[in-house]
Amino acid sequence: MKTLCGAECSNCNLYNKKCKGCIETNACPFDKKCWIAKYIEIGGNDSFNQIKNDLINEINSLNIDGVPKIDELYPLQSSFINLEYMLPNGKKEKLLDDSEAYLGNQVECVFNDEDIKQYFGIVANMNFIMISSYEEDNKNQQLIIYKKR
Repeated sequence: MKTLCGAECSNCNLYNKKCKGCIETNACPFDKKCWIAKYIEIGGNDSFNQIKNDLINEINSLNIDGVPKIDELYPLQSSFINLEYMLPNGKKEKLLDDSEAYLGNQVECVFNDEDIKQYFGIVANMNFIMISSYEEDNKNQQLIIYKKR
């Protein structure tokens, strides 16, 4: 399936159920205009790649202990990456909008060994950068940083 951003929509279990893809829906696969598609439509792929590279540079400049250098961010549908986090008031909350697309990546902690496997989830859009840590199977997730842009 052809997409504007290069996402592999045909591998997604929402495609053809809830989502018809960005080309067929005029960049509104979840009844909402995708911000990634807006940038591509207005400025082309060069504009999108510049925004993505700016985000990558900003993430790398945070120098978070254990997070390796990020080389790529991928378009992701939020419902796949929207974990619950324990808030200071004791409630668990999801922090992302399930009808949005984000740019993101999952990377292994540079300090992993045979006994410890920790991962970092990186999610970003034009408004914020969010980095969380978790163990295998998304267990023990913790919010590391939520930074407004």
